[in-house]
Amino acid sequence: MNFIDTDIEGVFIIEPKVFGDSRGYFFEAFKQNEFDAHAGKHVEFVQDNESKSSKGVLRGLHYQKGDCSQAKLVRVVKGAVLDVAVDIRKGSPTFGKHVAVELTDENKRQLFIPRGFAHGFLVLSDEAIFTYKVDNVYAPQADAGIMYNDPEIGIKWPEVNIELLLSDKDLKHPNLKDAEVFTYGKI
Repeated sequence: MNFIDTDIEGVFIIEPKVFGDSRGYFFEAFKQNEFDAHAGKHVEFVQDNESKSSKGVLRGLHYQKGDCSQAKLVRVVKGAVLDVAVDIRKGSPTFGKHVAVELTDENKRQLFIPRGFAHGFLVLSDEAIFTYKVDNVYAPQADAGIMYNDPEIGIKWPEVNIELLLSDKDLKHPNLKDAEVFTYGKI
């Protein structure tokens, strides 16, 4: 596996070594010891999730508050998405900054998003199947989000030649300045 650091400390891309031949391909999607070595700590994933979405679906920017915060390891098994992680740790040198990475079934990249970040993605292909590991179970009472188009964050979502499809909940999130966020160093 190849680990690629991003401009935000703790957020990194994993590129697997893909072995292909006339039969298809094989790759290791996750290897705990290599992951922990790069992360610099043990991250115990406790739940795997999967979603299926059509082109133009935008999910996010989501996070769980407080002790229910989640680290995520995300990837696409079918299709393509633009995946985004936003630092919402007040006091962090990168507070309000984001990383955007295209994840596809062809590049087989994964993105690790530590606790203290909001997360979202936009489906670029006709359909996408998106999977992610989390290190904390879902807690509905801790569910939170930030508006996907907050001008202070400035995410440049690509044109998909179709009207964006968001849930009612995602259309009502506050901007970052009004959201309940984390404190840097206390997660």
